[in-house]
Amino acid sequence: MSADSRSPLVVTIDGPAASGKSSTAQMVAARLRMRHLDSGMIYRSVTAARLRGGDAPEHWTEQSVLDAATRVSLAPGATSFAPRLDGEDCEAEIRGEAVTGLVSLVAKMPHVRAWVNALVRATAAAYEIVVDGRDMGTAVFPDARLKVWLVAAPDERARRRILQRMGREPTVRELAAEAAELEARDRKDREQTQPAADAVWIDTTGITQVEQVERIVGMAEGMR
Repeated sequence: MSADSRSPLVVTIDGPAASGKSSTAQMVAARLRMRHLDSGMIYRSVTAARLRGGDAPEHWTEQSVLDAATRVSLAPGATSFAPRLDGEDCEAEIRGEAVTGLVSLVAKMPHVRAWVNALVRATAAAYEIVVDGRDMGTAVFPDARLKVWLVAAPDERARRRILQRMGREPTVRELAAEAAELEARDRKDREQTQPAADAVWIDTTGITQVEQVERIVGMAEGMR
């Protein structure tokens, strides 16, 4: 962790799908009085911008997506950043089914990833941030002072996802189906989703979210 201690503190939280990255990052940022930046939100905003073009996704080119990305910006708030599209709030739009179904297509585009990463780095140059994503501690902030890699057993990640989505504990069949889907996604994402060599691993399977937040906050406070 070789970053200059005088530079704004960056805490990266990476991990596989449904490992609790975003919610943990929000809580850590609040405790540290930093701002939370969800890199996935940017990809969603770029996807929404391209969708406004009106043509079918099979006609999208990487350049056309990059052109649409120039309409996206981030507005700093007290504890996070709000997405803006053409200068207006787009939070509801980027959480819709249309964006959700296409964001993975956009996120695979190398030049789009480079554009998003550049925006994240520029934001970190101006603010202390807790940022979550897939490659924040490797491709984006290889010199971050604190890198965290969250993991949890597929069954536990599946249980949490269903609980969040449905507001109840899953049935055995639902749990098995969701866990199988997550394991398939893990295999698909493995090339992109790798921990940094100096990341701190936290297995959240048997601990509460409060406990994992406490661990990260304690490490971060020691670096200030």
